[in-house]
Amino acid sequence: MEIQMKMMTEGKPWRHILRFSLPVLAGSLLQQLYNTVDTIIVGRFAGEASLSAVGTTASFRFLFLALAMGFSAGNGVVVAQHYGAGDEKRVRINASAGILFMMILGAIAAAAGIFVARPAYTHLVNVPEDFLDMTLVYFRIYAAGLIFQFGYNIIAAILRAVGDSMATLYFLLISSVLNIGLDLLFVAGFHWGVAGAAEATVISQAASFIAAYFYMRRKYPIFRFRRSEYKWDSEAVRKTVEVGFPISLQLIIVSFGLTFIQRAVNGFGQTMTASFTVGQRIEMYLNLPCSAFQTTLATYTGQNIGAGKIERVKLGARQTIGISVAMTLVISALVWIFAGNIIKLFGLSDEAMVYCLSHLRTIAMINIVLSVYLPLFGVFQGANHSAFPMIVASAALGMRVFVTYMFRYSTFLGHTVIWWNGIFGFGMGCTITWAYYLSGRWQKGSVIAEKAKETGEFENGDT
Repeated sequence: MEIQMKMMTEGKPWRHILRFSLPVLAGSLLQQLYNTVDTIIVGRFAGEASLSAVGTTASFRFLFLALAMGFSAGNGVVVAQHYGAGDEKRVRINASAGILFMMILGAIAAAAGIFVARPAYTHLVNVPEDFLDMTLVYFRIYAAGLIFQFGYNIIAAILRAVGDSMATLYFLLISSVLNIGLDLLFVAGFHWGVAGAAEATVISQAASFIAAYFYMRRKYPIFRFRRSEYKWDSEAVRKTVEVGFPISLQLIIVSFGLTFIQRAVNGFGQTMTASFTVGQRIEMYLNLPCSAFQTTLATYTGQNIGAGKIERVKLGARQTIGISVAMTLVISALVWIFAGNIIKLFGLSDEAMVYCLSHLRTIAMINIVLSVYLPLFGVFQGANHSAFPMIVASAALGMRVFVTYMFRYSTFLGHTVIWWNGIFGFGMGCTITWAYYLSGRWQKGSVIAEKAKETGEFENGDT
């Protein structure tokens, strides 16, 4: 059975990286566009209270997304390493076990989300009574569809592991167009408010999962699993958890940290909450290049580690950082220049617009630091060192939370600490990440890499 996929172990690294990352970047852009349109529609047709309700769910929703993305990425790294090593049997076993594991996890997450919604938003996030009921309605509907989110993420991770990043762009296009159309129908047309926005999200995620699953089966014979092949493989699941747990834990810690920051935001009132909701939506655009390159380097590193090409990994990492910084600079400049025009689209009050403008222009400068080191997380994840990005992210976010609560009522920063906290956290993260990368410790620990080293299969990278 021949694997009909794209190898990233030969040729010029930057070409592979750009070819792989551009569809990932475009897909992430689509996701952010429909999230932005979703926010605009809710803000304009359901009001500022509804906008605050949807926005305040973001940090806790990210907790469940962290599980979906983390364990899926872990399975993707394992599949990529076996693919780079040419082991078709293990590619197939790990992929089928990964799908089963993620569907079970998705069902558990859906039930947990519905059950913990009220205590979480009442006590942990401290949502004001003004929009607590709307927050609970939105999140519970969203949680009911988590199984589709988990299903889509594992299929997308498997496809990326074998070099197919373009397919995920198609699925996200389907999801984005459908989500926007249903938002207009349910929120603007039927006036269903936050419930309509949540239902639109669930339906679009289900459509994306179904499209991804049938695409994978149709295009890749190796992934046409029989029903009997979806069985629990302890070794495959162990490897997925071993690589994926630190990635998930990193994202979960980020989610909890952002939840505490959201709590601080809510303490400044509904106007600040609405402003922060819009600011976060736009801030995500600034993070797109470095996040896309992190995903790319995880696959690129996994395949090249499997093939025993450490020097090629280093070359690809250097080239990727340069591209990441250049793209982020361009996007930051655009956000700085057009921030005022962008904010007007969301229907914020004048006071909220002032907060949001300051937020965006500050973040446009600070996020350049993020682009200098975040892609290297992909190198560590692809080399089975996914625990280190978790440690760095935890330290950076811990610093952001500490600074936020230390200075939120001070004359030094006051409410502006909500967006200035990033310079402290990202600065720390950048320093630690580069120190670890330059130490070379991330090169040790991959079972496949060690086997390649023992047999003398390590090669120099292409230029």
